Amino acid sequence: MTGFARVAVQVNAQLSYALTLKSVNHRFLDLHLRLPSGLDALEMDLRRVLKEQLLRGHVELTLVVDRSTQQQAGYNRDLVAAYVEAFLSAAQEFELQGQPDLNVILRVPGVLQVESRSNDDDNSALTGSVLEQIIPLIDSLKTMRSREGAALAGVLHATLDRLAEGVKQVTELRPEVELRYQERLTERLEAAVGPDGSGVGVNRQRMLEEVALLVERSDISEEIARMETHIQHFRDVLDAGGETGKKLDFLLQEMNREANTLLSKTAGVAGKGTVITELGLAMKAEIEKAREQIMNLE
Repeated sequence: MTGFARVAVQVNAQLSYALTLKSVNHRFLDLHLRLPSGLDALEMDLRRVLKEQLLRGHVELTLVVDRSTQQQAGYNRDLVAAYVEAFLSAAQEFELQGQPDLNVILRVPGVLQVESRSNDDDNSALTGSVLEQIIPLIDSLKTMRSREGAALAGVLHATLDRLAEGVKQVTELRPEVELRYQERLTERLEAAVGPDGSGVGVNRQRMLEEVALLVERSDISEEIARMETHIQHFRDVLDAGGETGKKLDFLLQEMNREANTLLSKTAGVAGKGTVITELGLAMKAEIEKAREQIMNLE
């Protein structure tokens, strides 16, 4: 499920950071961490925590560190002294007038020195603070994902209601479909043995096989019963919460299999059989929509 969480922390006067965690839909747990260089140990710890706390989703964690520095300006006394001494010696040797120019001296490479006092090497404080913040940050992400999950559960329950209604309509149409099969069976038997039963050269074994096949194809009661069971099981798993994504995906596969069998058994049946075909196709469409939705669930 999608989610977003962010925290900004001031560790000390020179060190602060922003830690961002966001996730989008994915069937598995796919982690992507973006950290400054030199924090390999912290990255391993963060991956471990994320794997312990999250089950599914494309998860991105970004750490942006701000290291402020204190700078103190100084100068190279030896270099300045050498420059002044050289200037005065040259002026005396060549009997020239003039005094050393400080502005010129300070522009000499290496004269001015800037001493930087920073905490670039103090990663322990950063690591400790980030590891303290990661669990609350994940909890915030889960809260946002839970709100989305509640809304998604409502969508899935509505899908189940439509599936249950489709199964109910198929159940109501079942007697007429069986009647159509009986009519087809009667026609085939009459064609094989004649109306008076005096057919010549009847292949009894072939006739019995044909009858058994038609009887089997006409019975959709098992598909209806299994579909009803799967729908109820789906509701129970959804309401129970927890790690539901993989279980629901399996149930939807089973529902799709029952819908396919239902379509296969009612294919070519005139009358209400075409209505059942339309209902079966509608069921498959609802099942496919639900499979897309549950990719958002853990």
